[in-house]
Amino acid sequence: MAKKETKKDAKAKTKKADNGEQTQQAPANMPLFYKNPVPLDAKAHADLGLKKNFGFNFTEGVNAVPVNLIEMPQVCHFYPIAFSPDGNATPVAILGLRDNENLFLQPDNTWEANTYIPAYIRRYPFIFSEIPEGEQLTLCMDMDNSITEKKGDQKFFNDDGSASDLSTNALEFCKSYHAAAQQTLEFSKALAASDILVDREAQINVADNKRINFSGFKIIDEQKLASLDDKVFLEWRQQGWLPFLYAHLFSGAQWQRLTYLLNTRLDKEAA
Repeated sequence: MAKKETKKDAKAKTKKADNGEQTQQAPANMPLFYKNPVPLDAKAHADLGLKKNFGFNFTEGVNAVPVNLIEMPQVCHFYPIAFSPDGNATPVAILGLRDNENLFLQPDNTWEANTYIPAYIRRYPFIFSEIPEGEQLTLCMDMDNSITEKKGDQKFFNDDGSASDLSTNALEFCKSYHAAAQQTLEFSKALAASDILVDREAQINVADNKRINFSGFKIIDEQKLASLDDKVFLEWRQQGWLPFLYAHLFSGAQWQRLTYLLNTRLDKEAA
């Protein structure tokens, strides 16, 4: 598991210091949810494994997560899809209407029943670490005592040092996620450059005649989309992006679902 790999054939790898001890340089900016991603290594993590059913508590306090292009047709049936206002036009699923609140996280640490879970959440605690301007990817694990354990049933490595089914499946999932993320990046860049995104504020009516103003996101302006240059529209159609544009537009109906979930929670808080 220590051989060098390319983006097309990524595997877990460990960096060693001059004294032979394994080291990991923490990224300057950690991705959402991740605190201490460390490359999986057969020697360093021989007895380590993932706790069973550690749940979704790591999503507490988060009201939006990134989504990839290919999952938007599924996401749109459960969450409003918006775009980040930072110029990158990253598509995100809205999870809550109040700051630091995830309406889909249940008190027993499970997810809202019969609801699609975005891939970004399902990938956790695994992630690829990418060397800037390089071709090498490393399978990492967010080392957190609340989700890892020694000599458990879900070990990262077999007794012979080979990757366990858990690690192998995580590697394949991260490969697929990485490829989808690259496709999404291309889509987002084109969307940001098209000038069809507009700032939007959602006004949500909740219990006791109160109103919540939810802002800080962008959506596609339907009139601007209808007026899009024919050449650009044709290019997007050839890229296969049109279904994802419509998935975003259809997802607007899910603001009502968030309102229902919030009102249900407010009723329980008032009881």
